Amino acid sequence: MPYPFHLLQDTALRYFHEVAQCGSLTEASARLHVAASAISRQIAALEAQLGTPLFERHPRGMVLNAAGEILADHARRTRLDAERALGEIQALQGLRSGRVRIASSDAFASEFLPRLCSDFQRQHAGIVFEVTVLPTPEVPNAVRAGMADIGLCFSRAPEKGIAVACRVAAPVLALAAPGHALAASRSVSLAQLVHHPLALTPPNTAVRQLLDAACSRQGLMLAPVMESNHGKTLLNFAAQGTAVAVASEIAARHMIATGALVAISLSDRGMDLRDIEVQTLAGRTLPHAAQSFLELLQLRLPSAW
Repeated sequence: MPYPFHLLQDTALRYFHEVAQCGSLTEASARLHVAASAISRQIAALEAQLGTPLFERHPRGMVLNAAGEILADHARRTRLDAERALGEIQALQGLRSGRVRIASSDAFASEFLPRLCSDFQRQHAGIVFEVTVLPTPEVPNAVRAGMADIGLCFSRAPEKGIAVACRVAAPVLALAAPGHALAASRSVSLAQLVHHPLALTPPNTAVRQLLDAACSRQGLMLAPVMESNHGKTLLNFAAQGTAVAVASEIAARHMIATGALVAISLSDRGMDLRDIEVQTLAGRTLPHAAQSFLELLQLRLPSAW
């Protein structure tokens, strides 16, 4: 018996997608402003029509099974295709309206993205930007879930379902105040660095994991005097002169340009292997406004170094 494909485009699919996103009938009910019992009935009817369960039901929530994952991917792409169609209609008016949703690591959100968004809006005043700052591992998740059109973060392992539109090398650097003992050095080793007070990101961040791995290979122990998941806090602390921060140059570009910090290369193997990635959902055609901004991002990101 053929599947009733018209069911994959109606209210049931919208309710199913919301439950798949939040993993809970209660939370989906609050987001949709629809009774949980009504959502449950729609999903049960959808499962009956398709002839298969879509969720594993647990006391604390609902988890997609294999069939549910397939339908969730369809639901995400259906919604994104609708957004793209709307964007193309708006594009007929010459980019006078539209929304660009960006998920970004903290390092790019302070200076680089605001400047780029401002430059874009000078040419296209009707475009609205939605920038969400996330930990690096969560950026591709936001792109995969359709919550962001474009992801901007430091590279990790290859991500399933993610296309890399642009990649630029972004080595990790030591950053110190001009009067610091290391400020006159062109490069410094980790073996030298660990003898100075350090301002570092937490152990679950990409930069810290890179540092920890390199130090582990050499039997070195990191003992930061400050840890923070907020890059500007670490950089401003280092600018006081007592500690050295470790970060990408893009995170400290303004402070380097004004002389508040000095950038020092790290000489250890592997410190130059990190990249910046511009990510999109594989196979997706972006709405016109997002595609236009992506092209500007691809143009400006390499020239930023």
